[in-house]
Amino acid sequence: MKNRFRIILATALAMACMTAKADEGMWLPSLISQRIVDMQEKGFKLSAEDIYSVNQASLKDAVVLFGRGCTGELISPEGLLLTNHHCGYSQIQQHSSVEHDYLKDGFWAMSRKEELPNKGLNVSFLERMEDVTDIILKGYTPEMTEEDRVELVKANSKALIAEATKEGKGLRATVEALYYGNQYFLFLYRQYDDVRLVGAPPSSIGKFGGDTDNWMWPRHTGDFSMFRIYADKDNNPAPYSKDNVPYKPKKYFRISTKGVQEGDFTFIYGFPGSTKEYIHSEGVRYIEEIGDPHKIHLRTLRLDIMNKYQAQSQKVRIQYSSKNANVSNAWKKWQGEVKGIKKMKTVRTKQEFEKAFDRWAQGGEFDGIIGKLAGIYAELEPYQFATDYYSETVRTIELANFAMSMARLFKQTDSTVTFDKERASEVAASFYKDWYLPIDKESFIAVMNEYEKNVPADFKPEYYKEKLASYGSIEAWAEDMFTNSIFIDPVRTEALDAADKDAVMADPATEFFNEFLKWYASDIQPVTTRLNQDLQLAYRDYMRGQMVYCRTQRVMKDFYPDANLTLRVAYGHIKGYSPADGVYYTPSSTIKGIMEKDNPEIFDYNIPQRLRDIYAAKDYGRWADASGEVPVCFIATNHTTGGNSGSPVINADGDLIGLNFDRVWEGTMSDIVFDPEICRNIALDVRYVLFTIDKIGEADYLFDEMTFTE
Repeated sequence: MKNRFRIILATALAMACMTAKADEGMWLPSLISQRIVDMQEKGFKLSAEDIYSVNQASLKDAVVLFGRGCTGELISPEGLLLTNHHCGYSQIQQHSSVEHDYLKDGFWAMSRKEELPNKGLNVSFLERMEDVTDIILKGYTPEMTEEDRVELVKANSKALIAEATKEGKGLRATVEALYYGNQYFLFLYRQYDDVRLVGAPPSSIGKFGGDTDNWMWPRHTGDFSMFRIYADKDNNPAPYSKDNVPYKPKKYFRISTKGVQEGDFTFIYGFPGSTKEYIHSEGVRYIEEIGDPHKIHLRTLRLDIMNKYQAQSQKVRIQYSSKNANVSNAWKKWQGEVKGIKKMKTVRTKQEFEKAFDRWAQGGEFDGIIGKLAGIYAELEPYQFATDYYSETVRTIELANFAMSMARLFKQTDSTVTFDKERASEVAASFYKDWYLPIDKESFIAVMNEYEKNVPADFKPEYYKEKLASYGSIEAWAEDMFTNSIFIDPVRTEALDAADKDAVMADPATEFFNEFLKWYASDIQPVTTRLNQDLQLAYRDYMRGQMVYCRTQRVMKDFYPDANLTLRVAYGHIKGYSPADGVYYTPSSTIKGIMEKDNPEIFDYNIPQRLRDIYAAKDYGRWADASGEVPVCFIATNHTTGGNSGSPVINADGDLIGLNFDRVWEGTMSDIVFDPEICRNIALDVRYVLFTIDKIGEADYLFDEMTFTE
């Protein structure tokens, strides 16, 4: 009986330790030599040094972190950059007005002088990454408390970053923990702050299908925009100046026009944002059963309100286009994530593994770690629920956020109060440009009624309870705030000065935000911070434990670190998939599908008349494929997540064949569990990018600075 148990346990552990599934993984470029043989066996023709090198120009030098959470790639020696339309959306929106609606009509600079500067936008090149675990943990002893260890890591990281960034202009660095703090890497970046808009298709191409098609396949979205990086005369980072010149990159991508076929090797280089591939079953259960469902419902309410008013007014549509997209993106992703977690029985699978691990660990270094994690999650759950509701209700009220932003511009020193009127004027102009009171007010009523209904009394601030009792209803509260707040009136706001501090702090919108913030900071955040630190410590042991038992079981497991918005490589191949019985999706879409969806009565599917005319005349130029149609999108098996938006999709020769922009809806659980049969990334075929530049934008002069391969 004992031998039979050992066999069962060994089998369970072996199943848990199986090598990373086909095409799963987000690999560190500096360690890609560990994967290069597998890549080459699957068709890749370049070397590890071609992918990542600090001694010579490599593909890493053609990839940038675009803004705060996207990827872009250089496609010319003149600093021309491609990313997704949705990554450049806020910049396109900021330049848009009713008179110049670049969202609706698109934008194309026909000369360098017409390229539009973008305040606050930057791109970052990775200079190098290196394992600095020994440096970061220098001075650590096992007798240290976790608090002492955290302080040691901070101090050593600060010193290392200061040393690394002394090397030149525009340098910034981060030290990132991998495998829950079992390993540390330094990432050194060079940041460029003068990034100008060069071109963008109309949203009816760049956002074709809108939220209806978001996360879905087949897809027909021309999701791209073009920017140019500028530098000083010495090619160094510099603030915007008319004297700046186009940046000269170390490396840029050649563009392949020969097309793609099912089975072709694909390689993605980008900055994936966040994954949780190794979390405990209780963490997944919360996401599946509690966190995601409630957040989906709250965002549904807000989106319904936005959509109603946007349909009534072009001005409101422009004002809320970027906000709507930001809200809806995670909303739909969460729906697919829940569906995928359930379909794969992820919670049960993890529970079975954890039972086996727990038995294996008895009496050893990792004894009790499974139960410890479960206990922390049980304590954390009500606080996490309160945090989720706070984030998706209180923090979403635009007027309250703005009021608090203005309140923070008052500074008091002894008995003297000052107010930064210049900054206040800038903040107010930005807010009022894209704010519509009826949307904000209705959203307040909708989400705060859900807050009242679903958050337990013990996790609501006393301020909230007293105010609701005095008003009698959420509706009455909203009426007071959106009628009597100073901040509903731009003129009154513009007139604020230092003498208005007390009035601003007593304003109903300021008070609402401030009182909730104080409650969260005193009653919720300290507990979640403590428990998340406990989780981090427990996961550090659990992560190491998984590696140990896989080694002791002599089963090869390719562990890759969770994504954390640092540069990674993912490789796979072009492949269709079957989302349900009797259904198979081919891996490519064409312009024919755009015309099948075209509907002037539906905003998301109302394409430009120019595109209809081109299709009718079959005036495709050199961009048609072997079938006579223009290719639009394709899917592949690369492991991607948020942050990979805009990532270059590269073929076996290292040439650009597309831009990553999404995942299939059925596979969005890949942040937690990867299914090689269903998880697919969605990419825009670069030939549709070129077709759009040529035939829609009539900006084919840009081709003169690109390098094409046939």
